[in-house]
Amino acid sequence: MDQREHDIETRNATAELPTSVAELRALVLEQQKRLEQQSLFIDQLLEKIRLARHQHFGARSERFSIDQLALAFNEAEAAASQGPEDEQPDILGTVAVPAHRRAKGGRRPLPESFPRVEIVHEIDAGECQCGQCQSELTPISEKVTEQLDIQPARVQVLRHVRKTYACKACDGKPVTAPMPNQPIPRSLASPGTLAHVAVAKYVDGLPLYRQEKKLARIGVHLPRSTLAHWMVKAGELVQPLINLLRDRLLAYDIVAMDETRLQVLKEPGKRAESQSYLWVQRGGPPDHPILLYDYDPSRSQRVPIRLLEGFSGYLLTDGYEAYGKVCAEYGLTAVGCWAHVRRKFDEAIKAQGLLGPEKRKASLAGVAMAKIQQLYRLERETKALSAEERQRVRQERALPLLDDIRLWLDEHLPIVPPRSALGKAMN
Repeated sequence: MDQREHDIETRNATAELPTSVAELRALVLEQQKRLEQQSLFIDQLLEKIRLARHQHFGARSERFSIDQLALAFNEAEAAASQGPEDEQPDILGTVAVPAHRRAKGGRRPLPESFPRVEIVHEIDAGECQCGQCQSELTPISEKVTEQLDIQPARVQVLRHVRKTYACKACDGKPVTAPMPNQPIPRSLASPGTLAHVAVAKYVDGLPLYRQEKKLARIGVHLPRSTLAHWMVKAGELVQPLINLLRDRLLAYDIVAMDETRLQVLKEPGKRAESQSYLWVQRGGPPDHPILLYDYDPSRSQRVPIRLLEGFSGYLLTDGYEAYGKVCAEYGLTAVGCWAHVRRKFDEAIKAQGLLGPEKRKASLAGVAMAKIQQLYRLERETKALSAEERQRVRQERALPLLDDIRLWLDEHLPIVPPRSALGKAMN
């Protein structure tokens, strides 16, 4: 740049400078506002970076306790300083145990329903004499020690012998005893075998190819394709039971619903890398809840609309918009999930990684987590109670906690910075 161009730029810059105190004040305020916006934007980026680091390298657990954010060396002093007025009522009616008393440990007894095989241990005949007078020793008592003995699965072959009958007086047609109805006709699989393969696959998470190898070790050679065919047929056989369970689930007025990603290989019309979804519904009678799983390649709103057809009442879900559509379609009452609410506060705490533990504990997200944790603690305490007792305790103790959380949110919500991790948590 030559001297002439430099002089021209200098004159242009000088011409843009304010010529009065009012203009200078306005320029300073504008620059200050820009700096505040840049500072807020930098804070948001730092929050996202810290949260991304924690999600990538940190623990996945969302467990939280009030004293988790700072080392609680003064736990006894803090509990004693609360005084009698801060003590919660003992809802179970049990006697409080002093902090220094602990229950005696020990292994649990083996179930009485297990068969017992007694192995009697006796002293050899040559040693069954008194060491002092040489008289014969006689049994006076016995000590019993129990061990758990697990043997490999017992495999047997069911031979169905169908006798054929004929009349000796004439040449009538022979009659053969009928074969009992089987789950899969002309198949090697008995009802017990089908149940064993299904439980191993869907309850214990043992894939069919591993079951194939496991069976081969004991001399049973069943190809994977045969096991897969059995599972398909078993799914068809259990469909009437699933229909009855769905009718009973939809007959009650509360259903919890969620969906999770599922990758399916070799699905027609979809790439192997694409995502499908497994939808779960939980409801029915409180003492015998019903859980149903439904697979669908889509996450569209038509899936919950199809699954909840004929239901009326309360639908407990996360914030996925498809559930809002089904609530509007059937006139359902939408109920939020506290686990998803507290997750945003948990993310906000993790995003504030540069703050000290005490500041994290005193932050808006930390205070909110502590309040929500009181609801979780109440649920743990009432887990063993009946549904009626649990409802009574919730009305007495959970309602004041919810009112306190609502008032606290109304008081602090306006001061939350927008679009930050903490702002999302409060919204």
